Amino acid sequence: MVRLADMPRSSGDHLAALVCPSYDTAPWVTGPPLNQRRVAIISTAGLQVRGDRPFGLGADDYRVIPGNTPGADLIMSHVSTNFDRSGFQQDLNIAFPIDRLREMAADGEIGSVADFHYSFMGATDPNLYEGPARRLADLLKKDNVDAALLVPI
Repeated sequence: MVRLADMPRSSGDHLAALVCPSYDTAPWVTGPPLNQRRVAIISTAGLQVRGDRPFGLGADDYRVIPGNTPGADLIMSHVSTNFDRSGFQQDLNIAFPIDRLREMAADGEIGSVADFHYSFMGATDPNLYEGPARRLADLLKKDNVDAALLVPI
């Protein structure tokens, strides 16, 4: 990840001046014990399955990633020129920790891994995500997901 001090001053100043929304951290509902939960990944790394449409500037939608997608078929189309992709290129679990979830399910730490996972493009104003997030919540319910691993990139 690029440090503000290492960026051109105009870019660093722009990012430092962005308003960061704050959210209540209290859970809305309680759920089953972790070892009984079905977990989905929601990343903001701009990931897509090869052949799916890439994210564009200001994209406020998400891409569906089937759980059985081979790592070699995941592409990062994050649009920020300041975004360092080298970690993802070495280990997809940096931005999409599917292997870690599978290990946790195999070890009985979580109940199961969802059939579908999701990625947004993180270089977008988070206030634009409300509509897509509500639609995504319906998909999570249909997959019986009761926990989401949020991977902010």
